[in-house]
Amino acid sequence: MNESSRLKTTLLGIPMKSPVMTSSGTFGFGEEFADFLNLDELGGVFVKGTTLLPRRGNDGVRIAETPAGMLNCIGLENPGVDVFLNETLPRIAKYNMNIFVNISGGSAEEYGILAEKLDVDGVAGIELNVSCPNVKDGGIIFGTDPKAAASVVREAKKHTSKPVILKLSPNVTDITEIAKACEDAGADALSLINTLMGMAIDIKTWKPVLGNITGGLSGPCVKPVALRLVWQTAQAVNIPIIGQGGISTAADAIEFFLAGASAVSVGTANFVDPYATTKIIQGLDDYLEKNNLSNISELVGKLKMD
Repeated sequence: MNESSRLKTTLLGIPMKSPVMTSSGTFGFGEEFADFLNLDELGGVFVKGTTLLPRRGNDGVRIAETPAGMLNCIGLENPGVDVFLNETLPRIAKYNMNIFVNISGGSAEEYGILAEKLDVDGVAGIELNVSCPNVKDGGIIFGTDPKAAASVVREAKKHTSKPVILKLSPNVTDITEIAKACEDAGADALSLINTLMGMAIDIKTWKPVLGNITGGLSGPCVKPVALRLVWQTAQAVNIPIIGQGGISTAADAIEFFLAGASAVSVGTANFVDPYATTKIIQGLDDYLEKNNLSNISELVGKLKMD
């Protein structure tokens, strides 16, 4: 694919060839897709969720297909941050892609430790996955409480010079309340949405399909919800938004830009088509050319309300 100036953008001070990124947990560490596309054409790759210590993940069935989507309860299986830094990062650095590391912790302090460890060359930024329980303070999910989410942002910012992106959960009553609290705490950008909670039941056995009973719902079925939440959040904050949730085509991505996203991230579509991001990038460029737009930024937040 020829590089297009129409798609060039800068996010968090990072020059990008396109505003199309890949969502954590759906693209491995990037290297798994190197046979299908040029990774440096992407705005960035959010690598697989990383924790302080290795995690084996959940037992039983961990992925189930649903109408227009999928459920997953992987359980953050990963080799741990030290293996990532010592083995994975040196290996994937050769692809010349912007590497964003998604991190999860059981306390605000743990996020701070992870942020400090990842404050190294080769890491473009960190994404805080706050859809996990705060084991230190009674098990509340960080991302459902404005104060808890803000505490994670402050702790991460204290320990890194990298941009800090907070990934917002849709499983809340008012997403803008949490978004504003995290902006006030120093978040550099927001990515949304994370998965919706769902479940599936096997009517032959009368048992839950997933080993964890519930799991995260993603795919085209969540796009209308994601789009609405991006639009609401864009009205409430002044920091960049990376929109995600059900993006499968360039048309989907354009909707997110119009709603206020400065970049988009592709997730579940990568499982269906490893060329999904390349097709979206080409589709965006074609749309801009057809509509006589010189840069993707001309779409951001331009939803017409009358």
